[in-house]
Amino acid sequence: GLMFRYELGSHQGMFMDFGEDILIRMWMKNTLIPLDMLFADADGVIFRIVENTEPCSTDIISSGRPGRYVLEIPGGSAKRFGITAGDRMRLNRLETLPDVRVDRQ
Repeated sequence: GLMFRYELGSHQGMFMDFGEDILIRMWMKNTLIPLDMLFADADGVIFRIVENTEPCSTDIISSGRPGRYVLEIPGGSAKRFGITAGDRMRLNRLETLPDVRVDRQ
């Protein structure tokens, strides 16, 4: 994952697919950089954004409702790119690595 990393490129992140809609609970233990967490439903619609999470915190970060996907990106990126709740994630599979784009409303 993104634990123990000291930096993350401005267009890099980590995409997680939980396979079905579930209540997602995350933390930042051993994650050294702030992240924005984008929670999305099975249709890829972002319904919650947690910005600039606190590095190394063991506080639980919840999706607040069932969701299928999480995209973790560098802290402040959601605001910088104008990503808001209601935008849609679009997943394009490239061989074994996913390419995730966000279509703004």
